[in-house]
Parts: sequence; structure tokens; C-alpha cells
Amino acid sequence: MLCEDIEKLAQDLSGKLEGKRGILTLTVTVTERKGFLRKDRLEYVACFRIDDSAKVLHFSEMLKERGSGIASGKDVQGFGVTKEVTRVTPGPRSGTIEEQSNLFGAKYEYRFDYGAIRKAFADIAERHGFRFEYHTGFGSV
Repeated sequence: MLCEDIEKLAQDLSGKLEGKRGILTLTVTVTERKGFLRKDRLEYVACFRIDDSAKVLHFSEMLKERGSGIASGKDVQGFGVTKEVTRVTPGPRSGTIEEQSNLFGAKYEYRFDYGAIRKAFADIAERHGFRFEYHTGFGSV
């Protein structure tokens, strides 16, 4: 079954698979940085919907950085606790994590192949007789 293969892919990627109102999301932690009372995490999120009647797998993706902990700097007087989520423009991603992380203004030393995940979804869809459709607007599946 299509869903079983996607669940196996999520397990292989050590990702978290969730569903809400017919839309499924796969979240994979790419890397984490920990500092003094601060933690930042870069995540890859794939959003998809399976249309059984039309035999189509609708797919979208994005990178997301989450940070929490104590912040300081010119925008914060003294020290404070902050939690933030930064999103980038959705769309097909390829290349190394270093290239993508420049959009966040941070340096990460890990590599992550977004294209391989997208291709795995397309291959799973094709194997089960479904058409794979990529959508550039995240969540517009």
C-alpha cells in the first residue's frame, strides 16, 4: 500500500509523520545547534495529500528553523527568553545544507539531500500507480 511505503520512508529518515484533515506532514530534523541556554533546530517539512480517486500524490516542502532559549543583542534589552520560528520561501530544494542554511544566516556543517526525499515520494507514487504533483505553495496540497 502507498501509505505503508510512506510510513516506512518516514521511519528510515527518523522522521515524524502526522496527519490532520486529510493532509499529512513529514518532519525530519536536519541538524541541531546547542549553545549556552539556547537551542536551534533546522527541520525539513514535507506536506502531502493522497487523492485516491484521481490517483495523485500532491506534494510540497519547506525548510524551517526553530530556536528557543535566552536571547541577547541590539533588539533585546538585557537578556530575555525567546522562542522563534523562521520559514523560508517554499519550493523545490536541492544542494547542500550549507547553501540552504545561508538563508537563515547560520552555518551548519551537515549535508541533507532534499531532492532524494522528493524523488523517494515520486518513486513510491509511481510504484503504486499514482501521479506525483509538486506544489510550490507550502500547504497548498
